[in-house]
Order: sequence, then C-alpha cells, then structure tokens
Amino acid sequence: MSLKVERGRTLARSQAMQLLFQAEARRLTVDEVLAGEYLITKGPLDPYAEELARGTFAHIEEIDRVLQRVSENWALSRMPGADRNLLRLAVYELRFSPSDIDDAVVINEAVEIAKAYGTDDSSSFVNGVLGRVVRDPRVLGRAREPVAAAAAVEDADVQEEEQ
Repeated sequence: MSLKVERGRTLARSQAMQLLFQAEARRLTVDEVLAGEYLITKGPLDPYAEELARGTFAHIEEIDRVLQRVSENWALSRMPGADRNLLRLAVYELRFSPSDIDDAVVINEAVEIAKAYGTDDSSSFVNGVLGRVVRDPRVLGRAREPVAAAAAVEDADVQEEEQ
C-alpha cells in the first residue's frame, strides 16, 4: 500500500472506505459494522473515519443517485466495490459533508486511495467520475463556484498525468 494512504486524513478516508465496503459486503449498516468486529488495514480507527463512514451511509441513496447520473454508461453494480465505495465517500465530502473541503483535495485524496485499493484503471476512473460530479449543474448539494470546481478537476487531471 502506498505510504500516502497511511497517514492523516488520507488514512481516515481509507478507513472510512473500508468500513463502507464491509457494510455493503455484509449487508449491514455502518453502525452495525462499527458495533461488531471489523477490519481496517491500519488502526486504530480514526474518529474522522467514523464520521465520514456514518455521514456517507446516512446519504447513500442520494449519493448513489448522483453517481448514477454522472456515470451514465456504468451501472453502480458493475463498478468494483472499492471504487464504488470510494466514490460514495468522495461524493459525500464534495456535496453533503458539513466540512468545507476544497474539491481538489477531495479528488486528489480519492485518486490516491484508488491507486492503493483499486484496479490499474481505478485512479483515472475515479478522477473522471468525480470531475463530472463537480461540473454537473444537476448535482445538488453545497453550492460551488463553477470556475473553482473546474480548476479543481483540471488540477487533479494534471497531477494524475504527472504520476
């Protein structure tokens, strides 16, 4: 696993994605996963990871509608589980989280986590889907400046190409 995924908020996001993945695979709520036994690659569980996982799960139906809208040629069920749950987490941070996190930060973090947990194509797939989320005017949630959102996507695209 990439060292970038093993520290700070990136680690918390990675842990949150793992909790969401386990909830989906076991057909449980995040609260049920947290109340029982769960696995994370590096612990202990960061409180921010718990906050992200619970928040994402609370909005999962809305988030899935957003993802379905921007990934017109991809049914959610066809996406790899790690990608799907990472996208859910990122959409929560982009559109539903009470924290005001810059779009570029959310996208860059999601791309890094996709490199650690996904397939060879996951990082570019995640980057593309999240780029459509921030650019699509039909996606509801926190108001974003269109120019800032577009710049965030361009920055993420450039960073992806450089790596």
